[in-house]
Amino acid sequence: MISFSKEQIFIVTGASSGIGEGIALLINSLGATVIAIGRNQERLLSLKSKSKNPDSLFLEQKDLTENISELPNYIRTLKDKYGKFTGLVCSAGMDMPSPLVALDLNNGKSLFNINYFAPIFLAKGFVDKRVNIGLGASIVFIASTAGVYPEKGQTYYAASKAALIAGAKSISKEISHRGLRCNCISPAFVDTPMYQKNKESIGTNLSNYALGIGKPSDLADMTVFLLSNKARWITGQNYILDGGCFG
Repeated sequence: MISFSKEQIFIVTGASSGIGEGIALLINSLGATVIAIGRNQERLLSLKSKSKNPDSLFLEQKDLTENISELPNYIRTLKDKYGKFTGLVCSAGMDMPSPLVALDLNNGKSLFNINYFAPIFLAKGFVDKRVNIGLGASIVFIASTAGVYPEKGQTYYAASKAALIAGAKSISKEISHRGLRCNCISPAFVDTPMYQKNKESIGTNLSNYALGIGKPSDLADMTVFLLSNKARWITGQNYILDGGCFG
């Protein structure tokens, strides 16, 4: 069984709802300290009220796209505030389903900012030797099956997630000599507020899901494994969790 200590500190972005919330709650319940980052303070407070160990869950309200180039410095300020980090989970993301004829350039830039550039610059800050614990530190990016098996209307979204997957593989090669790891998890449809908002426009065919659509807990379990020493020999991988949809 995987367990953590209070001295192990993990950053989780997108922690105020959906997949990020599920991941933050599980890491916290297993004994670790969690720095939960999200845009919505009310939802962050709700997260804390649900946590098993609220004294080990700290809230940071921030819009990660506000000044992306400064995110490495932001990570360093968090280290000064809380201590060196054991792991980084980038779960914040956004989808804007749109047919090709209706694509808007500004929407595309917004998608890439939150889905690709923000995670990459957070990772840039995290891999600083002054910020992480060194051997055993782990990064997990929450990507999407859209990055491998794109559906119609996902031109921007799929591209941003494919870029994230490729970026993670490149990062893993840069940091492995220091004992740091970087992996991706690519879920198919998971029952989250974002899925509920977009399910009509993306036309989910639930008959393709032999095991049904996913739950945030399904992603949380895999994330915790990749953060733990149980996955000490795993890096540069993209794990597809799809309930049998693309199997």
